[in-house]
Amino acid sequence: MSLWKRNFYRSMALALAVLVTVTVFQRTLPPDQFLQETLPATPEPLKGQKPSGPQVNFKNFWKSPSDMVAPSPVTSQGPQVWDVTTTNCSANVNLTHLSWFQSLEPHFRQFLTYRHCRYFPMLLNHPEKCGGDVYLLVVVKSVITQHDRREAIRQTWGREWESAGRGRGAVRTLFLLGTASKQEERAHYQQLLAYEDRLYSDILQWDFLDSFFNLTLKEIHFLKWLDIYCPNVPFVFKGDDDVFVNPTNLLEFLADRQPQENLFVGDVLQHARPIRKKDNKYYIPIVLYAKPSYPPYAGGGGFLMAGGLARRLHHACDTLEIYPIDDVFLGMCLEVLGVQPTGHSGFKTFGISRNRASRMNKEPCFFRSMLVVHKLLPAELLAMWGLVHSNLTCSRKLQVL
Repeated sequence: MSLWKRNFYRSMALALAVLVTVTVFQRTLPPDQFLQETLPATPEPLKGQKPSGPQVNFKNFWKSPSDMVAPSPVTSQGPQVWDVTTTNCSANVNLTHLSWFQSLEPHFRQFLTYRHCRYFPMLLNHPEKCGGDVYLLVVVKSVITQHDRREAIRQTWGREWESAGRGRGAVRTLFLLGTASKQEERAHYQQLLAYEDRLYSDILQWDFLDSFFNLTLKEIHFLKWLDIYCPNVPFVFKGDDDVFVNPTNLLEFLADRQPQENLFVGDVLQHARPIRKKDNKYYIPIVLYAKPSYPPYAGGGGFLMAGGLARRLHHACDTLEIYPIDDVFLGMCLEVLGVQPTGHSGFKTFGISRNRASRMNKEPCFFRSMLVVHKLLPAELLAMWGLVHSNLTCSRKLQVL
């Protein structure tokens, strides 16, 4: 045999051996691991860092252009679901040795020790509330023990509407809650709340204690929730669970408003001063707020805001330290945005008349003309709702819209 033929047969035998070896090797590995070691490792980009250079998706490498689906445009967005799943909140011990901190009342010391803990896990969630065409989202601050107030609201101004009229979308209602403040009551009330939520599917609950100072947590948790789950809702009404609301008047007021407006309407307080009397519920020590007055803010009870502004408020509030009075804190967030809240005579934070003994506070003809009136307990709310929606004859009609 010639030298050329011997070399030819040797090369063929070597090629056949390599082919058999590769075939056996392929069959012992799953397809996604084949050639794994021969490809250079691509380091993962740091958080927030974009990869540099052209990127190749090896799964799409062999597809023809007709097989490829054009990727959807990607915009910079926040999380698409509630992204806080664990409670990891430790005390800020750096404050404890400071003399000004030691001079504060215990509840202020506790507030400052944990003020950096901003977001907590969700216990009850209903993202479906913003599914479909929703025009107005009604959200109510409540606490776990006040089932009677929630029930009265569901029977009156918190009823949901499939249409707000004039071609507008639905009106949906949600209640905002934390957990029971007393340890011994927590398990019992949590079971009752879970049953209540199975009946109505209208409760958002987070894993922080319901307390006066934690009302601000309720504000920022709702704003974050709205930014995630309700990106397109045009308007939001936010109120307490001890108010009377006239939904028809709210919707009439909104009829000529646009969701793009910087709309924030309520009973606005201008140049309000921090209260320095220690026996007052709203007392604020000067070390917590040294300025002589607060920015304008809408008082407790309820207010209306445009959905776009609410989503901007979420990001503005994240730039500020949490403040223990929730209404004032929202005013601070509005100030960051350069937005002035608008006062409206149909929002009555202190009743129709500040004189609690006044007959006006019991007169249904006045309630029929208002948007929000604070404050009514459940039995009073049910009675007033019945009177306002009866065959009521009023001597004159107030023009407040």
